[in-house]
Amino acid sequence: MYEVICRHDGIKAREIAKETGAEKTELNRLLYCAPFIRELCYRDDDYRWHGLIRQMRPHHGLADFCGYYDTVAGFLRLSEEEWMEQLQDGCRRIGRNLNDTRGLLHSFRDARETMIQLFDDLKALDYSDWEICFELRIRRARYIRIYADVLVITEDKVFSLEFKMKDTIDPEEMQQAVKYSGYLDVIFGSGYAVIPALVLTRASDLYGWVPLGADVQEAGGGIPRTDPVQGGDLEIQVCSGDMLFNVFDEFFGFLDR
Repeated sequence: MYEVICRHDGIKAREIAKETGAEKTELNRLLYCAPFIRELCYRDDDYRWHGLIRQMRPHHGLADFCGYYDTVAGFLRLSEEEWMEQLQDGCRRIGRNLNDTRGLLHSFRDARETMIQLFDDLKALDYSDWEICFELRIRRARYIRIYADVLVITEDKVFSLEFKMKDTIDPEEMQQAVKYSGYLDVIFGSGYAVIPALVLTRASDLYGWVPLGADVQEAGGGIPRTDPVQGGDLEIQVCSGDMLFNVFDEFFGFLDR
């Protein structure tokens, strides 16, 4: 039901019922009680329902929850200082704490440098109209909490990148990287695959699929590298900053072109 609302520019309850097949009682219960609808949708004066984040490209409304949002082409046009100024302004707007006692601003610059190098590595692809988000923070009332360091949104994929200025793999940070994947699945809808990855910017020449812990697998996090039904484990891609292009090549195969 949330997806039906978010892929329209305003839709009435009877039209939602028609598309979803929901009965009136169930329809009303979900419209006014389901967390994603209650906190990320609204009804206008004409009784049309709208999503705060649309499920079509570009994703109108997504910028309201990001420190920085633009197309990749727009991102690449900015100097480092222009980008940093926009990012900090956006972080203040969304309530992101900019306390720099632990090197937060340096980590921002580190992530930007990694992404600049990534798009240079991906120059064989037409990525100009892809969307990019830094510091996604969706915090609505008591139910919805979604955080991401960087999102790269293509035609049908969302790469959710968790950045750490480290050179070793920490299982807890792998879990952090996949923690919000299920929520992002809802936000972007069934037309998108959400692909989490852990990026260690102090490492080098590191890339691989690493098994997640059993607690994460039970929660449904991560991307199945092998079929769990056949006995395979759920794994997440972990890479160094200089090998981030492999995360994208896994799904686009541009290195074989």
